[in-house]
Amino acid sequence: MLKSKALGGITQGKIVTAIDVAMLAIFAATLPGFAGTDNMLSLLQNVAVLGILGLGMAITIIGRGIDLSMIAIACMPVAWAFLEMANGVSASVAIGQAVAFTVVVGLLNGWLITYVEVPAIFATLASGIVVFGTIQYFYVNTDLVSIPSQMGAMADLIRGTTLGLPNSVLAFLLISAGVALFLRFRTAGRFVYAVGDNPMAARVTGVPVRTNILMQYVMSALIALLAGFFLATTVDGANTRLFNSTMIYDVILIVVLGGIGLSGGKGSVANVLAGTAMIGILTNAMTILNVDYYTQNLVKAAILLVTIAIDSALNPRDEQTSQQGDI
Repeated sequence: MLKSKALGGITQGKIVTAIDVAMLAIFAATLPGFAGTDNMLSLLQNVAVLGILGLGMAITIIGRGIDLSMIAIACMPVAWAFLEMANGVSASVAIGQAVAFTVVVGLLNGWLITYVEVPAIFATLASGIVVFGTIQYFYVNTDLVSIPSQMGAMADLIRGTTLGLPNSVLAFLLISAGVALFLRFRTAGRFVYAVGDNPMAARVTGVPVRTNILMQYVMSALIALLAGFFLATTVDGANTRLFNSTMIYDVILIVVLGGIGLSGGKGSVANVLAGTAMIGILTNAMTILNVDYYTQNLVKAAILLVTIAIDSALNPRDEQTSQQGDI
């Protein structure tokens, strides 16, 4: 997690969390309907998928990388699986194909970065385009693939609620807990921090750097696929046009805004939660105020630019932090 000595140990994550609370209080007092139960549940549900994607992105950024192929994975294999089911393939086989394809993409990303030494930003950008183009050319030639009948029960479960909370939000919290436990208590999770902090030093001390990076990108890909299934069942179909949207920038924004340093080796799931909450609250408030979509994107782009500038100031790159794997 980001720290500034001048702030006496106050972290960016704590600052963002405090701002989240202040924004909630201000908007609840000034915007009609903002504090209503229905609006709060809608806010949570709207950011759940974005938060899940943020967890996958956080793993790669902590490991000193980035994954720009996440949106392609979140929409294209899901659309392919839905189309296969609609053509009579069993749900288990169709989903299994999507999972296997996603693992291959994750391994390809990791291989390009670790063995071919392509910078992560270019490797994952290219693989995302390949994923989109390949599935669109061979399998899915429509923008929207409706949910097949085999997914009916699963869709109902995802859309449902438990103890008053949307199940998609509960899933986000459960996945967050799983990723937090992995990063904090599993050896492979601690290796992610070691690789992100200094890959050369990690290799010298016996950390399997290449294997760990491969794992990071497979995990990121699988989390993106899971988020894609949640998103598609929530909106009644897999929308392949999401690939050309600004969603990937929203994912990067919540991760960096929450306090995960782009230089690697720093951050936690708590940072993702803080960043997700801020963007969710801000977007919801702008929607209530009837701010148009393009202006909302402009506001978020400005926040991302400022956040990256702050991150660069708090985490200056020196010779040790400019090794292969930087974005």
